[in-house]
Amino acid sequence: MSQRSVSVTPLQGAANTGASQVTQTVRAGIECGDATGCVVPPLHLTATFAFRGFAEKRAYDYTRSGNPTRDLLGEALAELEQGAGAVVTASGMAAITVVGYLLPCGGRIVAPHDCYGGTYRLFDAWRRRGEREVEFVDFADEAALSAALSKPTALLWIETPSNPLLRITDIAAVARAGKACGALIAVDNTFLSPAWQQPLALGADLVVHSTTKYLNGHSDVVGGAVVARERSLHEQLAWWANCLGLTGAPFDSYLTLRGLRTLHARLDHHGRNAQALAEWLQGEPNVRRVWYPGLATHPGHEVARRQQRGFGAIVTLELEGGHDAVREF
Repeated sequence: MSQRSVSVTPLQGAANTGASQVTQTVRAGIECGDATGCVVPPLHLTATFAFRGFAEKRAYDYTRSGNPTRDLLGEALAELEQGAGAVVTASGMAAITVVGYLLPCGGRIVAPHDCYGGTYRLFDAWRRRGEREVEFVDFADEAALSAALSKPTALLWIETPSNPLLRITDIAAVARAGKACGALIAVDNTFLSPAWQQPLALGADLVVHSTTKYLNGHSDVVGGAVVARERSLHEQLAWWANCLGLTGAPFDSYLTLRGLRTLHARLDHHGRNAQALAEWLQGEPNVRRVWYPGLATHPGHEVARRQQRGFGAIVTLELEGGHDAVREF
C-alpha cells in the first residue's frame, strides 16, 4: 500500500503568513514527477498498476491502497495544515469514521453536544451498540467540560466554529485539558479550512475536513480528509482507510486539487460578503438574532480573533414569527 508522508517545518505561532500560504495553496501538489514536466498533475484513473517484472512491485499496485493523484491531494492538504501526512477519503463522514478506528474497543469519546448532525449520529450509534463510550458535552460550560475531561479519554472531538450555531472553542486551551487526560485531539476544520485556521499549530493531533465544502469549492465532489500531526498517526490512518475501503476516488481527488488552487481567492470574497450580510441582518427588525463570529456581539469573537485568520462564510440567523416568517424570508 502506498500512502506517502511528507515532512514539513512546524509552524511558529498560530499560523504562517497569509501571503506564504496563498503561494502554498496555488503550488501544493504540482510536482508530479512526470517525465513530460506538466504543471497540472495527470489524472490516474487506473484501478491496478502493473509490476515491473516477476516479484518486482512498483510504488503503487491497487488504487484503493494508493493512487498518485490522491496522494498529491493528500500531500497538498498536509502542507497547508502543516501536518506529517493526510489521508484522503470518500466523504467527510468516512474521514470521521477512520479516526474512530484509531481508538481501542470501548474507547471513550468526548464531543460537543451540538456537533454536526452526521457526527452526532455516528458517535451515538457507536455508543448505543457498545462500541465506544461517548459523552456529549456543552463546550461552553467550563464546569461540565472539565468534569468530562477528568476521566481517561481516548478522543476529544472539537468542532469550531460549530455547525450550525457557530460556537467558538478555544482550541489551545481545550487541547491542553484533553492532553492531560490522555486524549487524542481531533478538530473538524471544515467550516474554516486551513486558509483561516490551522488546528495542529494550536495543539491538535488530527484535523478533519469534509473536502466537499470550501476545499473543493465547486459542489461537484463529495470527499473528506484527515491530516495528522505525526507520521505514526498518519500511517495508522492510511492502514485503516485502505482496510475499510474508505479512500477517495482519483477523479474526485483531481477535482479537489483543482479547486484548491482558488481557495484563498474564494474565501476572501466569502468572508467579506458574510461580514457585510451579518452586519446588515443585525439591523433588520424581523431578525431576532444573528450568529457570526465576526460580530463583536458574538460570545466567541475574541477567541476567534486570536486563533483564526478569518471569521468564516456561514451566517446563522433566527427570525421573529416562526415558520411562516421563514417561508416569507
